[in-house]
Amino acid sequence: MLYEKDMPDSIDLGHHLSVVSRNRTLSPLKGLQKYFGKPGILSLAGGLPSPEYFPFERVGADILVAKSYADNSTSKGTFAWIWDFFSSKASTVPISVPKYPESPEDVNLATALQYGLARGLPQLQGVINELTSRIYQPAYANFVTLIHAGNTDGWMKIVTTLCNPGEGVLCSEWTYPSALATMVPYGIRSVPVKMDVQGMSSTSLRKTLTEWDEKGRGMRRPHVMYVVPVGQNPTGATMGAERKKEIYSICVEFDVIIVEDDPYYFLQEGPYRSPSQRLREQQTEMTDEKYIASLAPSFLKFDYQGRVVRLDTFSKIIAPGSRLGWFTCNPIFAERLERQGETSTQAPSGFGQSLITQLLLNWQFKGCLQWLKGLGLQYKQRRDFFIDCLFEKFHLEMAPAPYGLFEGTPIYFASQMRRGYRNEKADTRVLFSFVPPTSGMFIWFQLHFDGHPQLRELGQETLEMKLWTALAEGGLLIGPGSMFSADKAIEMSSQGHFRLSFSNATYDDLKKAVDIFEKVLREFHENA
Repeated sequence: MLYEKDMPDSIDLGHHLSVVSRNRTLSPLKGLQKYFGKPGILSLAGGLPSPEYFPFERVGADILVAKSYADNSTSKGTFAWIWDFFSSKASTVPISVPKYPESPEDVNLATALQYGLARGLPQLQGVINELTSRIYQPAYANFVTLIHAGNTDGWMKIVTTLCNPGEGVLCSEWTYPSALATMVPYGIRSVPVKMDVQGMSSTSLRKTLTEWDEKGRGMRRPHVMYVVPVGQNPTGATMGAERKKEIYSICVEFDVIIVEDDPYYFLQEGPYRSPSQRLREQQTEMTDEKYIASLAPSFLKFDYQGRVVRLDTFSKIIAPGSRLGWFTCNPIFAERLERQGETSTQAPSGFGQSLITQLLLNWQFKGCLQWLKGLGLQYKQRRDFFIDCLFEKFHLEMAPAPYGLFEGTPIYFASQMRRGYRNEKADTRVLFSFVPPTSGMFIWFQLHFDGHPQLRELGQETLEMKLWTALAEGGLLIGPGSMFSADKAIEMSSQGHFRLSFSNATYDDLKKAVDIFEKVLREFHENA
């Protein structure tokens, strides 16, 4: 632990627990497990299959070494992907997990594949505790980490642990649609809060809470907030330290629990620079201390009361199919979440737990940081390439946004380039605008339908879906903006929205996607 002895413990926030959560009791079967490790005890109590009959003597994998991808580079401009690290095969080392341990502390299949505690393998607990304490640096001493089966599973457990039917959850006006869908069957409503370039607005949050009309709203003031603060899904916004301090202070004042869903935390890519700017930049290898200090801090760093429940996942830094992540929260919430896990998912898959634990033990903390630094650079290069391609196909000019989500913020306005004349003036009609994300996997396009002759007749949302359908039929599938709206009743005027991901397609396909987007968008306006 990296904490001073005078750090406070979390305060008692048990009054936030839902009725369902309060009624959960210790699983009778799991209650027996505290005796399983007692020396000399003979257990005939549980229905545990014998490890002798597990048909796996050993599982193994060839893993990439931690420094497979360099954590600094000299940019090669628009076509940096040709020089990409993938051109040479990365080094690998073998790892394996035996059925039976040679030493008691070894990861082993006899334990990992058996019915286990909902908190996860003890070796994995050790790793995630180190990551949490050294990187996120919670501001209270008795925080607890507890595994879950990915952040979507974690959010579902939080909803049923903290919320009752008929309540509302504060969230950004644009947000992850699966988070909203999770709440619907439980009768829990979203309460949208306005956003700006950093994500949720602290000014709008205070206004929402201060002016809350319980009778008019038909529910009591929300006591839970859901927020994706880094590489926000879908807008790509990243919340800075001062904004987080403001929001945390408001949540203390109004007694609100902050649920920090942060899957993109280590994909912090920094500002977008043009190819010529990147060529002039001097790249130096960043020390571990400077790397950690360079990351936007977690809400945990300002959480001296234990009112933040943080969701982390291995989905974006290892693999989504691992179905593995962890909570960080106060002990009262952790105990209730564990009780829920005992009678639902129990522990995530032993195969995933054991292999990821062995991977992280092989890398060690320093190796983990090397991997994360290199990974962030890989996604930075993908983002840069995608935006470079937009410069090739559209005329982009930067100016302050006059209204909307990014009002007052310098953004890129895209207009049509005259076909065949790369350096000539563009059609001055703005087709879309965007802010280059500094984190995450997405670019959020605001579509400008102002001059479209069918806007008054069809409306913004219909035009958005009409364009989305034309793109899909043209060979490009992207995220329609309407699915990310936390307030389906809101009228979004003359702007539509699309979410485009640069995270998975090959570089050739990213370039092709921009070509399709330009062609379909041009025809959509010309043939209206």
